[in-house]
Parts: sequence; structure tokens; C-alpha cells
Amino acid sequence: MELNNLLSGPPETLLPVDPAAAELADGAAPADVAARYPTSSLAWAVLAEGALADGRTIEGYAYARTGYHRALDLLRRNGWKGHGPVPWEHEPNRGFLRALAALGKAAALIDEKDEAERCATFLRDSSPAAADALS
Repeated sequence: MELNNLLSGPPETLLPVDPAAAELADGAAPADVAARYPTSSLAWAVLAEGALADGRTIEGYAYARTGYHRALDLLRRNGWKGHGPVPWEHEPNRGFLRALAALGKAAALIDEKDEAERCATFLRDSSPAAADALS
């Protein structure tokens, strides 16, 4: 007889390896990588982070929003039910987490307070370690 732990919550979602990650790690231009792998949340997150660092807020917001939505699609295809842990410690999850963090930062910069707060809460709920690392 199998017993379910009702207090354990939903299982962790572990995304597959993102093929864009190796190219980005090797120093390829993020825009080129995003063009080759348009479904890569990591490529869009890197573009968002760069735009935000350069003061290109609206561009950063658009890149982050794209990465976030690409990641939601991938999360759902990998069993995510709209909530539950997406651990930072699992490297392929970082594209989603970085895009979510960048979206929250960009939303705060354009004074979209509700979105910024929603993103911060979603990030912390998905991965406290990511929230700490990306704040």
C-alpha cells in the first residue's frame, strides 16, 4: 500500500538542458543565441539583464517578458501545474528564474508595482535560493 504525504506539496519541476546555455557560456552574443534558440528562456533572460544594466528599461522588460512566457510553456510541458518548486540548484531552471527576476526588476523600474510584487512573490515561492541570488 502506497501512502501519500499530504504535507509534501507539489514535486519539484526540473527542466531539461537548454541548448543555448553552452553557447552563452562560450561567449556567444545573446542576440545571436536567441535567434538560433528562440524558445530559450535563458537567452532572453541574458538579453533582459544586459538591457536593464545598460538602462534600456523597456527593451529589458520586453526581453524578460518573452523569456518568462517561453519558460512558462516549457514548465507546463514538463509537468508544472502552475505552482510548486523550481529549484535554482538545477541549472536548466535558471533561465526561467532569471527571466522572472528581470521581469520583476523591469516592472519596478516602470512603476508597475503590482507586477513587480507578483514577480517577487512568484520568484520566492518558486525558489528561495534564486530570490536570494538574484536580488
